[in-house]
Amino acid sequence: MRILVVEDEVGIADSLDRGLTADGFAVDVARNGVDGLWMAQNNPYAAIVLDIMLPGLNGFLVARQLRDDEIWTPILMLTAKDGELDEAEALETGADDYLRKPFSYVVLLARLRALIRRSGNTPVTDVLQVADVILDVNLRRVERAGESVEMSPRAVAVLEFLIRNVDRVVTKDEILRNVWDHAFEGDPNIVEVYVSRIRSVIDTGRSRALIETVRGVGYRLRSSQ
Repeated sequence: MRILVVEDEVGIADSLDRGLTADGFAVDVARNGVDGLWMAQNNPYAAIVLDIMLPGLNGFLVARQLRDDEIWTPILMLTAKDGELDEAEALETGADDYLRKPFSYVVLLARLRALIRRSGNTPVTDVLQVADVILDVNLRRVERAGESVEMSPRAVAVLEFLIRNVDRVVTKDEILRNVWDHAFEGDPNIVEVYVSRIRSVIDTGRSRALIETVRGVGYRLRSSQ
């Protein structure tokens, strides 16, 4: 799932980028309200973390414009301000929740997951299962046939995307758009590398392979043979 972080404080933006990436999200970062608005209007996101005090356009204006454009991506607004009027304005302009700075990353992550879950746009559950493969989304833990499987955070994110699209052929481009960030300019064949790594730990030596290569198109995670 892809998250947009709109935050001009470099330390906070970088910290959120690292933390959310480690927790399996693809993260895009905008440093001002104008860029944040454009990115939110032109890319599908599971949720937006939006600061209020931004150069260009403040968070209130960004949220209001998105709702005026009928873009209903869940918004978690960050504010350094303290007061009921600011909180009320955040909600009235279109934010779904708010969090005061300084905040706990654990709390932010929990609220973000709750917003995505409630939105219904992207299914979020704590545990995903296809055949005998189980992925605990929160713990980023993978099992096959009851055995724990070690994977890097990025490989887990690729596997999560395949599971959420079970029995559907997904292209390399779809995987890149949803698992890597917007600024990725590397070799798209990186997808092949990660799919190969996933296969090596969940399919190698098994009587039943789950991941299928559809030549010239992409990959499919099969629920049955």
